[in-house]
Amino acid sequence: MTATPLSLERPYVGTSGWSYPTWKPDFYPADAKPGNFLAHYASRLPTVELNTTGYRLPAEEQFERWAAQTPPGFLFSPKLNSYKTTDAGTFEERVRRLGDRLGPIRVVVGYARDEGLLTLMLGSLDPELRLAFDFRHESWTGVGSNLPKNAVLVNDLEAAAPFRYIRFRDPPYDEVALVEWAGRLRPLHESGIELFCYFRHEDEPTAPGYAERLSALLQ
Repeated sequence: MTATPLSLERPYVGTSGWSYPTWKPDFYPADAKPGNFLAHYASRLPTVELNTTGYRLPAEEQFERWAAQTPPGFLFSPKLNSYKTTDAGTFEERVRRLGDRLGPIRVVVGYARDEGLLTLMLGSLDPELRLAFDFRHESWTGVGSNLPKNAVLVNDLEAAAPFRYIRFRDPPYDEVALVEWAGRLRPLHESGIELFCYFRHEDEPTAPGYAERLSALLQ
């Protein structure tokens, strides 16, 4: 399957993962093989969350294979679990094998606020990398104002950085909901802010459908 370049003006709207056989035949062709899912996905959507990296870090060659299956302009957003901070150097080395397909890194933090942890995490990764902090404990409320220009909070539309990272986790999303979200996001997109938006995987191919519709509404 030959990949074609994606429009650079297109907002980055996709899903959390792509390897779902239940998305056949409505999103993937009925005869598509699992090894070809990513190439099919990347022909229709410009970005994907790479969640497997938060649990087990694949070999360098795997990142290179993923990158080779996608067209210029496609971006992966890998996941980094903060409890693996000691592996941050290895994580960065591996995900950089995606080359120009590397998008923002989602950093998941599940425990209570610890300024030392935040400082360590920010200091462990190249400041040129875009980071989206996904804090899962309420004690982190308000920390967004302390982040550097290369970092945002997930779902914070008011961030100071030149990008936003939005995760849609409460389906279903009907047309009214998607139109409302497009109305909130369009001014950011039109002002030059890069949008990274990801819909949660479901067994039915609703997530890529939502992604394609929101992307169309943002054009």
